Amino acid sequence: MIKDIQPEYRPDEKFLRYGPEALTASELLAVILRTGSSEEHSVELAGHILHSDLSGGENILNIVNLEIRDLMRIQGVGRVKALQVKAVAELSKRIHSESTRQALVFTEPETVAAHYMEKLRHLKREVVVLLALNSACALLKESIISQGTVNSSLFSPREIYLEAFGSQAVSIILLHNHPSGSPEPSNADVSGTRQVAEAGRIVGIDLLDHIIIGDNCFCSMREKGYII
Repeated sequence: MIKDIQPEYRPDEKFLRYGPEALTASELLAVILRTGSSEEHSVELAGHILHSDLSGGENILNIVNLEIRDLMRIQGVGRVKALQVKAVAELSKRIHSESTRQALVFTEPETVAAHYMEKLRHLKREVVVLLALNSACALLKESIISQGTVNSSLFSPREIYLEAFGSQAVSIILLHNHPSGSPEPSNADVSGTRQVAEAGRIVGIDLLDHIIIGDNCFCSMREKGYII
């Protein structure tokens, strides 16, 4: 039990005395969980979450990658604790999104990729996102166009431009994630992007870029020369 740990080594006391940077990942998570189970204290329970056999080894990204049902399979983690963990994960995504918002410039792919990185890179299936922009390259609307499989996304110029017209877009940006972690475009990505760009020239809505999100990395298909 947590009372068996000397007070100065308890996560909350250690946090107050030395600051959050002095705590391990398990101790930080234990501060959130507050209590353990009848058989182990909160630090041990947090360690089980971070060392879950579902992902292998210690992995702080378990709080993002594991679903509620996966967390609840860990002994000592019930519905409330699973929700606490997932709430922390969602807050971390929103903090990241807000911290990158001020630097976001839709004509600079690195800022777009940075802003959407945490939102997309942890997804287990490919998702295609459409950013509809006005004449000043300001965001009018963000839409999910399609959700594909583990290694392929499904989108067509028709779907994209119907959404773009409905948003009164002057230009658009596409984003999609690669669950493999590599942002390198597939042959389907290249051919699909070229079809969308050509359709855009016909209807008068420019495809500014198609950005592929990997694991902390990205590929701008305009910078690669796939969009002319």
